[in-house]
Amino acid sequence: MKSNWKVALIAFGGIVAVALMCVFGVYSSQNKAIAMEEQVKTAQSDIKVQEKRRVDLVYNLADCVKQYDSHEAETLKAVVDGRGQTGNIENVTTAITAVSEAYPELKSNENYKQLMNELSITENMIAEYRSNFNKQVKQYNRYVRKFPTSIFLNVTGYEKQSYSYLEYDVSEDAPQNLFGDK
Repeated sequence: MKSNWKVALIAFGGIVAVALMCVFGVYSSQNKAIAMEEQVKTAQSDIKVQEKRRVDLVYNLADCVKQYDSHEAETLKAVVDGRGQTGNIENVTTAITAVSEAYPELKSNENYKQLMNELSITENMIAEYRSNFNKQVKQYNRYVRKFPTSIFLNVTGYEKQSYSYLEYDVSEDAPQNLFGDK
């Protein structure tokens, strides 16, 4: 009789353990789906941050380049006008020396190079974040549709999110004609 109680107690304990493992397994599936959903949202947010960076960067750098370009044009015009007004070569040399001391080298070409480099880096980062987003969507979609996870998620009442892959088409609101008409 003592051994029957022990067997019954062990069997009951085994059944409770299996039931608990099933419950924890079902809810861990839901927790993993929620974590993957958050990864997708984070990847989506990363893209938005980089796109905002692109817009800020493009307009700020373009403005800087335009202003410096204008400054260089005025400086060169002043040198040419100074040369034309004086017939004395010493006055021209003095004017050119004064301008070169005040403005050691004209740098608008370097500004254009920097602008193009920053834009290239930003576009590469956006492409990388888009790729990461698509990877996260793929993992999420695969996870919530596979067996037995899909059954477990249905049991818990988890609402599957509908994420789609990003396309790599050019945006309609992409910056254009940044430097305007001259």
